[in-house]
Amino acid sequence: MSDIEDEDALSKPLGRWSIFYYSVGHMLNDITAACWFTYILLFLTDIGLSPRDAAVVMLAGQVADGFATVFTGELIDRFGHFKIWHGAGSMLVAISFSSVFGVCIPCKVLATCSSMVQIISYSTSAAIFNVGWAASQVSHMSMVNCITLNSTSRVAMTSCRNAFTMVANLGLYAIAFIVFGVREARTHTDIENQYRWIAYSSIFIGCCFVVIFQLGTKEPRLMNGIKGSCRERISWTFWFKKVLYYQVALVYLITRLVQNVSQAYLAFYIINELQLVQSAKALVPAMIYICSFIVSVIMQELSWTGQRLKVYYSAGGIIWIFCGAGILLLPRSLSGFMYVISMFIGLANALMTVTAVSMQSVLVGSNVNGCAFVYGSLSFLEKMSCGFALYILQWFQRTSPSVHETNFQDTYISVTRYGMGLLPAFASLVGVVVTYTMELQSHYPEPLMESLLE
Repeated sequence: MSDIEDEDALSKPLGRWSIFYYSVGHMLNDITAACWFTYILLFLTDIGLSPRDAAVVMLAGQVADGFATVFTGELIDRFGHFKIWHGAGSMLVAISFSSVFGVCIPCKVLATCSSMVQIISYSTSAAIFNVGWAASQVSHMSMVNCITLNSTSRVAMTSCRNAFTMVANLGLYAIAFIVFGVREARTHTDIENQYRWIAYSSIFIGCCFVVIFQLGTKEPRLMNGIKGSCRERISWTFWFKKVLYYQVALVYLITRLVQNVSQAYLAFYIINELQLVQSAKALVPAMIYICSFIVSVIMQELSWTGQRLKVYYSAGGIIWIFCGAGILLLPRSLSGFMYVISMFIGLANALMTVTAVSMQSVLVGSNVNGCAFVYGSLSFLEKMSCGFALYILQWFQRTSPSVHETNFQDTYISVTRYGMGLLPAFASLVGVVVTYTMELQSHYPEPLMESLLE
């Protein structure tokens, strides 16, 4: 097949099975990440670590993830082999994740439960897990631009990938709901056993989808060059000269900051601030992801323009601003309204995530031999920002006054409320403003070949 014919073939819309096989490839990362951001701080404080020590463990993982992301992106741009990187990263995630929520092995070996030994043990496990996570994430995200040249198919792949992210999260919360409901944890050992079952179940489910991805998705050919402009590797400086690079980077950073910080404080907010039942720490996030899944499915059927990306992202940001205000001011006496707020959070998350990731595809365009650096560098920024944001918030955190004291007002503004409400709302406002200034490609020409999800 000639280069022209090859390029024409890659410019055609993808069929639903090709998009499906690609979209499930991030399920292991998604289900373990949901567990990481939702429960790691809660788990570590439940077994006796202080909020600050728990923040150190999370920061260690985020920093390792950030640097591994940049390193992996550079190697993928140089050598390609997306599926090998994805498979190796997934294997490392599967091996290491159980120890993130498992028993402190050095504590057993040294016969001590000192906080320093626990911090070192859990930080090491978190760092190894996040290195594997980064390799899998960057390789998977970079493949979007190398599988097809069709812009609408790229958005559809991003949207469907986001839909399966919702499936992964719902799967995690279903597992958590069952585990937390079977037996109440009374000791550190009970807590560790609960989270170990959640980790093992998540790994098994995620690995099944990794196998589907590896068998159903072919190694992209576009990285090898279809036309002259794609053959030579693109220098980092090429991206640094683009204003759009900085705009997309900031929007993506903000989007991930909104989601990850709010997710990290969701369980604390539900249990400590609103004092809902224990099952609510699985039910409320499940409602968020059900709404996100529905919206993501709808979005992959739309035709896209650059203007629509901006409008949909702005809509999601504005919704999050109102949700953040509601979370910040919601009194305990009206805690049931959190279920309503959660549905709007799910809507906002889907709108912001799909469009923010799609903006990266617009930025890369046909410059696919530098796409891994783009995804890697942007991911580095968001990992570091989320890690330090959570560390700073936890530094001022203490045992919740709503649990141990009774002389606080019903709407006491705690660090948890700031992390769950004020910070995401403010970040969303900044994201909307930056999005308004963007100049994006104006037209995505072709719809999908056929409906992806019927």
